[in-house]
Amino acid sequence: MKSTLYCPECGHKETEAMPTDSCQWFYECKGCGVLLKPKKGDCCVFCSYGSVPCPPIQQGTSSCCTSS
Repeated sequence: MKSTLYCPECGHKETEAMPTDSCQWFYECKGCGVLLKPKKGDCCVFCSYGSVPCPPIQQGTSSCCTSS
């Protein structure tokens, strides 16, 4: 379960493993050091900046960050 994160500040791309049991709310770009945060309405940085959304979203869960 990997996704390529794209930095909107510098254009750097980095493939990272996605957590399957939690959200990743922050990611520090390895190109320029900017701290990426989810866009409004997205649950994590993979949903906002990744080549594929996080595993819970892929499985049809409405949000990976809400508790039942």
